[in-house]
Amino acid sequence: MASYQGLKTLFLACCALGGLAGAAQADNFDYGKFPGYTLKVKLIGGTQYEKLYTRIPEWEKLTGAKVEIVSSKNHFDLDREIKQDIASGSITWCVGSNHTSFAPQYGDLYIDLKQEVPADVLAEYVPGTLKASEVDGRLVQLPRVTDVSNIYYNKDVYENADIKAKYKEKFGVDLAPPKTFDEFKQQAIFLASPPNRYGTAFAGKDEGLTGRFMEIVRANGGDMFDKNWKPIFNSPEGVAALQWFVDLYKAKAVPAGTVNYTWDDIGQAFAAGQLAVDLDWPGWAAFFNDPKTSKIAGHVGLATAPVGTSGKRGGWSGSHSFSVTQDCDNKKAGVSFAVFMTNDESELLEARAGNLPTRTKVFDDVVKEFKDSGNTYMADMFTAWRASLADARTPPLVPQWIEVSNVIWPQLQAAIVGEKTPQEALDKAAADATQIMQDAGLLKQ
Repeated sequence: MASYQGLKTLFLACCALGGLAGAAQADNFDYGKFPGYTLKVKLIGGTQYEKLYTRIPEWEKLTGAKVEIVSSKNHFDLDREIKQDIASGSITWCVGSNHTSFAPQYGDLYIDLKQEVPADVLAEYVPGTLKASEVDGRLVQLPRVTDVSNIYYNKDVYENADIKAKYKEKFGVDLAPPKTFDEFKQQAIFLASPPNRYGTAFAGKDEGLTGRFMEIVRANGGDMFDKNWKPIFNSPEGVAALQWFVDLYKAKAVPAGTVNYTWDDIGQAFAAGQLAVDLDWPGWAAFFNDPKTSKIAGHVGLATAPVGTSGKRGGWSGSHSFSVTQDCDNKKAGVSFAVFMTNDESELLEARAGNLPTRTKVFDDVVKEFKDSGNTYMADMFTAWRASLADARTPPLVPQWIEVSNVIWPQLQAAIVGEKTPQEALDKAAADATQIMQDAGLLKQ
């Protein structure tokens, strides 16, 4: 786990460096001219991500090229599609959305951007975030936004006098945003009033479920692997983490469909006023507080992520990014696009929506902008999220992580819906994960 601690240190460096005055201007990069060329891209889609793509026509005008979006889907489906492309040898596209969790599994699919992007331009990115974007020393992605989740809560619920009185009568304490995962569960169950309002929701499949489980395991003092890459998540800390999901589901504090939810489903449900509290990503902040997109705009509270039984936060984190394929027929155009979509102006556009920027200068620029305009909600959001970055930890950055995740989450689901006990489910997942790590040669038999 030494590498994990190193990453934690890097993320701490991100926060510290985020306070430093800026580096060079974004547009010291030569975006080039590519008249008549069509750049094929595969991009993550969904509410949090689409706004950035409104800048694509600007890049087209700047370079003379055109962009063809070959795919636009959630990252889990996009990941599956990219693996199919690799298996069939049909990499006919140039730029793909990527993520620090996914990047290690793609082998040599993507080029080393350190060979294509000038060092002074790379110096404008948050150093720790950029370092976490490497695989085996190769910079295979330019980070777009950094994610770490915190609490959004519906003030109409949490500040309702009748609800507050009943909560205090039942539990003997004031209703306030949860500081621990136990409090989170207790409140979500208490505040649920289905079908009109549920306590919360969680991503119920893919790495969304595995990642949240990992976060709570770590917050409880456990981890996914030991220092020799032996899976250890079927520990008491892991069982307690899985029981958290089971209890919420069994109490009907979450929608029955949550086992099929991904992030867009949860965010849309919170914006519709259907959830009391939501542990979610920074990119939703502006969406939740916009009356054009949210029924609870003006009534959204923010709080730092809860701690587990160890008194620590799990800090599940990583960065969305853009990568350029080795098979790209115009790598300079692909690199130009990736840099443009992560330059200062693009980062500021994303940060205004609440996304945590990956360029040092933009972090302070956007906070100042919100304070100057009197937008205390968004300024407070960055304060809360920045605090959580101090505990940020990526998933294990090994090629086998998503394969391991894919044997864990179906077992988590089986326990959540009552088909297995948490211990049975985790023992099965750990056995399958052990086989994967042994086959990869990381874990000796």
